[in-house]
Amino acid sequence: MAKPFASSADLGEKQQSLEVPAEGVYALTAEGDPNVGAIEGEDFLVCFEALATPVAARAWLARLREHTDKPIRYLVLSHYHAVRVLGASAFGADVIVTHEKTRELIAERGEQDWASEYARMPRLFKEPASIPGLTWPTATFSDRFTIDLGGERGDLVLEHCGRGHTEGDLVAWLPRRRIMFAGDLVESQAALYTGDAFHREWSSSTLDRVASFGAETLVGGRGAVARGKRGVDAAIAQTREFLAVMLREVGAAGTLKEAFDRTHRALAPQYGSWPIFEHCLPFNVSRLWDELHGIERPRIWTAERDREVWDQLQS
Repeated sequence: MAKPFASSADLGEKQQSLEVPAEGVYALTAEGDPNVGAIEGEDFLVCFEALATPVAARAWLARLREHTDKPIRYLVLSHYHAVRVLGASAFGADVIVTHEKTRELIAERGEQDWASEYARMPRLFKEPASIPGLTWPTATFSDRFTIDLGGERGDLVLEHCGRGHTEGDLVAWLPRRRIMFAGDLVESQAALYTGDAFHREWSSSTLDRVASFGAETLVGGRGAVARGKRGVDAAIAQTREFLAVMLREVGAAGTLKEAFDRTHRALAPQYGSWPIFEHCLPFNVSRLWDELHGIERPRIWTAERDREVWDQLQS
């Protein structure tokens, strides 16, 4: 029997959990749906990630407003994917911050990515008509961007750790709290999406840089909040192992279909029951196959190409 396309059949609502890892630091998780967060400054808020539509974002902001009424000065977007950025207008942020490569990717492929992700994950796009258009940053950086939180709160440091999940991923780091928001560079108890990735760099130097911060709490892109050094190390190791298995299995295959079958067999025992595993794997393997065969930058995903790859590998 053919499997339903991507997450098109995943229509059940997920249980959301609002966690407060430290005073004035918030993380909303939802059983494998994209995580979002917020950090209080002395007299303002920094929000991290925007969800897929303004309607979805407003539901998150209503929960956040149960804890703080500070105005949103900054909205930080970890990378360009539609489910992370298209809800930005709901925040009314003074400044929208991304890495400079994220802005370039929005210009190059934002429209195609929007159509692709909407078809793959329709449930996340609550009232898609509420999206006013592509989200454009108003501030970008190449290496590091520092936000003074005021008072005794210290800094929030945004940093590019290298290419990984995309060309333009950033992490948000609270040195005084030793808390990191890692975006989709790290997942905790959730499968990876690597369809726009640089697998070799991500699995080595980029994750090495993420680990070097020494976070004691880590909010990944999906899944549970990782707590304590052991929990953070486990989340990073899980992410690295997923990538290592993919590199090994795809690298040993003679055809794309064989690469998919080998990778599925190798990963499914540990990761197969985790959120978005079946959805993502065809796109992951297709991208890694390209990467290992000399296509340096990820090809643009379109709704039509998505279906072709799905039908070839997963159906």
